[in-house]
Amino acid sequence: MLGLVVMIALTSLVSASSADGSVGQVAAPYTPSLHWTGTTQQVRQLVQCGATIYAVGSFTAIDHGGTTYTRHRAFSFSATTGAVGAWDPNVNGTVNSIAVSADCSIAYLGGSFSAVGSSVAHDIVAVHTATGAILSTFGHTANGKVETLLLTGGHLLVGGYFTSVNGGTQKYLASLDPTTGADDGYLRVPISGTYVYTDQGGLASQGGATEVYNLALSPDGSRVLVMGTFTSVAGVRRQQIFMLDLGATATLDAWYSDEFNAYCSTSQAFYVRAAAWSPDGGTVYVATTGEKPASGPGYLTTDPRAGLCAAVAAFSSLSLSLLAHAWINYAGCDSYYSVIADSGAVYVGGHERWANNPNGCNVAGPGAVSRPGIGAISPVNGLVTSWNPTRARGLGADDLLMSTSPAGLWIASDNRNNTANACAGARHPGICLLPG
Repeated sequence: MLGLVVMIALTSLVSASSADGSVGQVAAPYTPSLHWTGTTQQVRQLVQCGATIYAVGSFTAIDHGGTTYTRHRAFSFSATTGAVGAWDPNVNGTVNSIAVSADCSIAYLGGSFSAVGSSVAHDIVAVHTATGAILSTFGHTANGKVETLLLTGGHLLVGGYFTSVNGGTQKYLASLDPTTGADDGYLRVPISGTYVYTDQGGLASQGGATEVYNLALSPDGSRVLVMGTFTSVAGVRRQQIFMLDLGATATLDAWYSDEFNAYCSTSQAFYVRAAAWSPDGGTVYVATTGEKPASGPGYLTTDPRAGLCAAVAAFSSLSLSLLAHAWINYAGCDSYYSVIADSGAVYVGGHERWANNPNGCNVAGPGAVSRPGIGAISPVNGLVTSWNPTRARGLGADDLLMSTSPAGLWIASDNRNNTANACAGARHPGICLLPG
């Protein structure tokens, strides 16, 4: 049938059919790290603008070169030396996402906070990257937590739990004017519903409120993947993920798979936490949590894995409403939170212990390959590659960023338990660069 592709069952093999990608396995020594305060802190997202990396999360202090810097939930540093910049917006709550203007002068922050410096700002704000001061012309009030931001085509796309941003009426996903923060009318895609079900063991789901959690832009900027908790988008059934076409207005694309209609563990009802595109835009990769299916094949921990739970999977990006995954690689009931791809590999990060593990749940099943905290999957056949720098699992790698200057893979994570060997055998809690 048109749109269907062949499913590949993974074995104990390690892929030799493609390169391991362009990323090395030795961490750069100069990156800043999260300071241990006795409480676990986290970097939620990294973005690069010019020669500067901007980091946001739940941290309050940063270490670099023997010096500890006070930085509340947002800071910047040199991409090539790690030197911590003076930028310090001083946000009083977690920042989940950041987007930076093309000229690097303005940073948009979204999260769960009520003040930036001495100014009131609720969950969304724009600040100057030179001073950290609020951009007064941009509205700074959302009535619920902001989870994700994406600046593209002259629009700031905002996703989260909110039902209004800066007085607008768009719920959960809105498009704002980057100058004023007002709804710019670009996006009118109603989103509703939540995941309510009972698994075959009688446990009720904890689906939570409707939300948009993550956004992933295609390489050519014409499409965006939207992940979150919903059951209807523009009056059409969509769960876990959908695709928007970014034309004169943003519209719902036909791209979808019925595989996303299945449920995973009741405690992880929302499971498609991240998605990425192949460099040519022809393939979509999804990274999931979910532990195990809520019913049917794969429900018992002794079953072979099934569904999209706790896995990384590949789908064609063609605008078809009937798709099957091209391949799937199971972690064995461990969670993935991030994914990114180059031409040679699909990199995945999270809280995982193994890859190639379709016959184990919280154990290494027959043929499982150890890949703690970070791994690479062949885009050709979905098998784990030999790339294995390792990373302390902690809470999980929440974000991956591919950079060209310097070339390499940036990993955003946490400092749980003050982990000594956090990335590639060296101490890099919270931020790690694996150069290309």
